[in-house]
Amino acid sequence: MTARITLLLTGLFLTVFSLSLQAQFHPETGDPLAHTFSIVARDTATGEMAVGVQSHWFSVGTIVSWGRSGVGVVATQSFVNPAYGPNGLDLMSEGESAEEALQILVEADRGRDYRQVAFLDSHGSVSAYTGGSCISSASHAIGENYSVQANMMLNDDVVPAMSRAFVDHAELPLAERVLRVLQAAQEAGGDIRGKQSAALIVVGPEVRDEAWNEHKIDLRVDDHQDPLLEMDRLLRVHRAYEHMNRGDLAVEHQDMEAALREYGAAEEMFPRNLEMKYWKAIALANNKRLDEALPIFEYVFDRDGNWRELTRRLPASGLLTVTESELQTILRR
Repeated sequence: MTARITLLLTGLFLTVFSLSLQAQFHPETGDPLAHTFSIVARDTATGEMAVGVQSHWFSVGTIVSWGRSGVGVVATQSFVNPAYGPNGLDLMSEGESAEEALQILVEADRGRDYRQVAFLDSHGSVSAYTGGSCISSASHAIGENYSVQANMMLNDDVVPAMSRAFVDHAELPLAERVLRVLQAAQEAGGDIRGKQSAALIVVGPEVRDEAWNEHKIDLRVDDHQDPLLEMDRLLRVHRAYEHMNRGDLAVEHQDMEAALREYGAAEEMFPRNLEMKYWKAIALANNKRLDEALPIFEYVFDRDGNWRELTRRLPASGLLTVTESELQTILRR
């Protein structure tokens, strides 16, 4: 056993032992009792990996879901020891498979009977563990490139429903597919206590040196009466802003047609979003299509005058490249 693994196990043992005692004997103190349902999954076409989770617990995404591009993803729940997340990812980054990494950490965990954990690595290896003392209904199911797991569920139908949903929605992008799995779990009965928070992360297939590029999607609903409904909305907003970003990139490359396609796609998804309309108008004005831009400026200014003031400031930053006369025409709308 390497010195690195020995160090990880020592830290895990100390953290786990402390959390286990607190969780067993002092649940009222607010220790992380994230009884929940979750999925870890990989898209074989893109190599993306994801964790999706919902729980009747505040801000579940801060302790359950972990991911690292080009390495893998982890869901650690029930009487949570968050150390499984970073320690598991470290082990997988050093060459241990998901199965090997999980086995190493579980064997060192005196609180293992209360844990529920799932690992998935960038090669598609999957492993999951449900301790014998997890509150029923508790189980997991491993399939090709995914694992679904749940504890403290209303019934035994939740995990099978999650598996079916993952298989049945193979045509969807990974994030949307994971969301369908969570929705299926809730429809089958979900957490016996109800619902409060949810999280969804997606990481890529390649190792990233820049920490700010680690997650391709990182969405959390910390406290909501219907967290999956809100997560669905946030994911659609995320997709709309992906179109906006591609539109901005197209503008940089002087590809006006591509820019307008992307801006139009974003606007179609959220037709009342003023910012999406506004930057489309800016792109039109910058490309000598002021007549098309003016009605959009008017629509935006009528609903929020601050956009008119922003427009006044843009030429100094080089983001609006119209003549002074054209600028005054815009501002009069």
